[in-house]
Amino acid sequence: MTRPVFKRFGERPRFPAPLWLLISCFTASLFFMLFQGGKLASMLFIIITLLAIYLLAGNWSGIRRAQGTRKLSIQGQDAQLEAGQSLQIGIGVQIPGFWPIPYMIIKDQFIRQSGEETIFEGSLIPDWKRRGELLYSTPPLRRGYYRFGDTECLTEDIFGFFQHKGRLELQQSVTVYPQTVAIREWAQFHQMLKGMQHHSTTTRAHRETTQINGVREYIYGDRLSRIHWNATAKTGTWKSKEFERESLPKTIILLDRSARAYGDAAEFELAVSVAASLFRYGSGRDLALGLLSIGKESTYFEPKQSQNHHKHILKHLVGVEADGFRSLQQILKEHSRELPAGCFFVLISPQKGSVMMQVLTQLEHLQMNPCHMWIHAEPSHAFKLQGAVQESAKDDWVKAIRSQGYMGYEVSQLTDLPNLLGGAKRYA
Repeated sequence: MTRPVFKRFGERPRFPAPLWLLISCFTASLFFMLFQGGKLASMLFIIITLLAIYLLAGNWSGIRRAQGTRKLSIQGQDAQLEAGQSLQIGIGVQIPGFWPIPYMIIKDQFIRQSGEETIFEGSLIPDWKRRGELLYSTPPLRRGYYRFGDTECLTEDIFGFFQHKGRLELQQSVTVYPQTVAIREWAQFHQMLKGMQHHSTTTRAHRETTQINGVREYIYGDRLSRIHWNATAKTGTWKSKEFERESLPKTIILLDRSARAYGDAAEFELAVSVAASLFRYGSGRDLALGLLSIGKESTYFEPKQSQNHHKHILKHLVGVEADGFRSLQQILKEHSRELPAGCFFVLISPQKGSVMMQVLTQLEHLQMNPCHMWIHAEPSHAFKLQGAVQESAKDDWVKAIRSQGYMGYEVSQLTDLPNLLGGAKRYA
C-alpha cells in the first residue's frame, strides 16, 4: 500500500510542451542579452517577455468564470415537442475579464434516457462587451426523455499555443412525446357505441361515479349530501358537487411490448404512435380510456375521462420500450379481474395467426368487445419483390378476423390511421 503513495509524492508535475517551449525561448533570450548585450539582444528579450506575459495571462482570461443561458424553441406551431421534430437551441455566453478572446468554441452535451450522447459543437466571436450567442438545431428527435449535460467553453490565444477551458452548468430536460395524427372520426366505434347505448337518451341516464369532477350551480331538488359547503361559503350562492358520469362502454387499450413481437424499432414506434393518437382522440371526445402496458414492469391505468388522466398516460408512453417477455394470454389472465366487463378492448400488436385469434376469443369469453390494431410496417425496398406474397398473407389475416366477427384494422403507416378509422379501409 506504500508504493503508490511514494510514487504519487515522487511524481513531477507535467507541463504542456508549449509551456516548455516558452520557457526555453525566454531563457535563451535572457542568456543572449546577458552574455552578448547590445540593442538586438535587448529588443529580442523585450519582445519575448511581452509575448510570454500575453500567453501566460490567458490563465486569467475569464473563460473559467463564464456565465451563460440556454433558450429552447420548437420548430412549428405546437408547444409540445413530438417525435420527428427538431429543437432549436440558443446558448448565450458572457465572459468577464479583459484578456482578448479572438473566438470561442462551445460543446453542448445532449443525453437521451438510454444513455446515448450527442455532442453539438460550434464557434462564435464575442463582441466588444465580451458577449456572444451560438444558435444550432438538432436533427429530428426520437421519442423519449432528454437532458443537457455540461456545456464546455474553449478558447486559444492568437498563436494557438495554449487552450483555456470553462464549463457552464445549464441543466435542462426535454420531453419528446410520441408522434400523433389527428383522427376526425372513428365511425365503427361510434356505431358500436350507439348500439350499446340505445336505451340511454340523455347524458343524465348515465350512472354517476364517486369521483368529484368539479362544482356546479345548485339545482332545486339536490340532496344535502351533494352540496359543496366550501364553495357555497366562498361564493355566497348555493353550489353542488359535480360527479363524473360513467361512460358506456369503457375502453381499454393494450400496447403489446413483447420484445419478440417487433421486427425493428420503427415498428414499435408505430405502435406507440397509434396508441398516443387514440388517446388524443379520446381526450378530445371525453371518452373514458384506459391503458394496459406490460413490459419489465406492469402498468395499468383505469378508464377515466379527465384530461389529467390522459396526460399521465401520455407521459407513460414517452418512456415505454419493447422490453416485455410475457405472452398476451398470460397478461390477460393476470389482469382479468381488473378489467371491467363489457368494455371495448383494443389490442395494438404486430402479432397475428392462431395466437392472436386465441387472444380475441379469450377477450370475448371475458364479455369484452375486442378490436385488433394490427401493426404491419411497410417493408424496405430490398423486399418489395415479395410484395405479392405479403399482400396475400395480409388478406388472409383480414379475412380470418372478419369471419369471426371481430373488428380489426391493418396499420402500415401512421398517416393512414385517420382514413382507416373514418371508414376508408374498415374491416369488421
